[in-house]
Amino acid sequence: MKPNPKYQAYIDRLKKIADLGFAEAVLSWDQQTYLPKNGSQFRGQQMATLKTLAHEYFVDPKFGTLLKELAEEASLTEDQRINVKLTLKDYTRKQKYPQSFVEEQATVCAQAFGAWQEARGKNRFDTYRPFLEKIVDLKKRETQLVGYERHPYEALMEDYEPGLTVKKVDEVFAGIRSNLFPFFKELSKKPKPRHDFLTRQFPKDKQWAFSERSIGQIGYDFNAGRADFAPHPFCTTFGPGDTRITIRYNEHHFSQMFFAAVHEAGHALYEQGIPLAQEYGTPIGQAVSLAFHESQSRFWENNIARSQAYWKGNFGALKHEFPQNFADVTTDEFYRGINIVEPSFIRVEADELSYHAHIYIRYLVEKTLIEGQIKVEDLPAFWNDRYEEYLGIRPKTDAEGCLQDVHWSYGAFGYFPTYSLGSFYAAQLFAKMKSSFENLDKDIETGNFAPVLQWLRENVHKYGRKYNSSELLKRATGEELNVEHFMNYAKKKYGGVYGL
Repeated sequence: MKPNPKYQAYIDRLKKIADLGFAEAVLSWDQQTYLPKNGSQFRGQQMATLKTLAHEYFVDPKFGTLLKELAEEASLTEDQRINVKLTLKDYTRKQKYPQSFVEEQATVCAQAFGAWQEARGKNRFDTYRPFLEKIVDLKKRETQLVGYERHPYEALMEDYEPGLTVKKVDEVFAGIRSNLFPFFKELSKKPKPRHDFLTRQFPKDKQWAFSERSIGQIGYDFNAGRADFAPHPFCTTFGPGDTRITIRYNEHHFSQMFFAAVHEAGHALYEQGIPLAQEYGTPIGQAVSLAFHESQSRFWENNIARSQAYWKGNFGALKHEFPQNFADVTTDEFYRGINIVEPSFIRVEADELSYHAHIYIRYLVEKTLIEGQIKVEDLPAFWNDRYEEYLGIRPKTDAEGCLQDVHWSYGAFGYFPTYSLGSFYAAQLFAKMKSSFENLDKDIETGNFAPVLQWLRENVHKYGRKYNSSELLKRATGEELNVEHFMNYAKKKYGGVYGL
């Protein structure tokens, strides 16, 4: 069948835009891994140039005309119509951004990353504060540029979870506050399972040897990616066949590298399963949302790698790697030790229950900053007060408080709610998988992850943005978001860990 010339012109334009976006991703990855300190200023300029060029290509009025013409084409296939519809939606939103604004935001965020690194290293919020003030001002201006119907924060969430409303987030967190928060506070008062073995000496190279084996076991393709170290773990894609992860390590805490590696590999498995090569640059060649992306990482990190079945099959290999560290530890002790519930300051190291208090606090911070209820200068005190209120602990330093996350330095306001939503999506997917697989626990124990990954490929990954999050979740599980699946999972698992 001869390709539609207009659709081919559309594809050619999207490929160039994708080229620019992936090139900018390479520079961003390098910025967070290997860039020398003195290179940060011009790196910001380079990234801003690529972002601006991609924006110009996308919002070109001629491209808008082409999209509108294609929207009326009767000869397009279903997938082609979906691609055009979604691209037109994106075009309508992005053309509201002046080129000068895009360039300014990219430049400020690139500079802010270096300031955040320095501030975090020196434990000085004041070093970062002027840059964050500029970013908050830019995000407020952005809400005015794109517009909103109910709440300005929704204008920012749209980039990460399209259609998500403040009302929906508030409803979800109201249930979590009334059901999950009391549960983890109850657990945190119980005698803690033994966990001294997690903070013994774990040489970096041996940690990575075990982590590398583990993420390869679940399906991460090292021929289509690599792993490096960075201050904050992340996953990034440079194009078909190149999805990379970063991790960090602590030689005196086993959990930090291992679970970060599995988490980021979960993101990468999603990227490696999207039809990127066939749909390069199109919406169907992209992840549906950040919440669904997070569901994949939380699924592998928590539902799989923190499960009892997983360690029945893998604790022997861990003991082989660290024979002295675990000589006096049983499989059950290890499983219970990695699932301790206790208040902590660092989000990425939090247990999977109290984790959602960390997310809720960040959501409150972002929403109140965008509303103008607090100023950036109020952030450390506001943050510390919320930690005391919801977790019963108060950060002593900015580094263990409001400086721990990198997200705001690159302008990612509206992102944090997707972390909790991702966990809830993951629990619902896991519940469906358990009801569909006769021997899921046995597969996990024996390291037979091919059926698990294939189920995710068939029910989530292959669709890209063809369906929105609600539609995709309902197709995969038979129902829209139901947080009860998470609560049932949490109470069954942790009731067992704590002998309730």
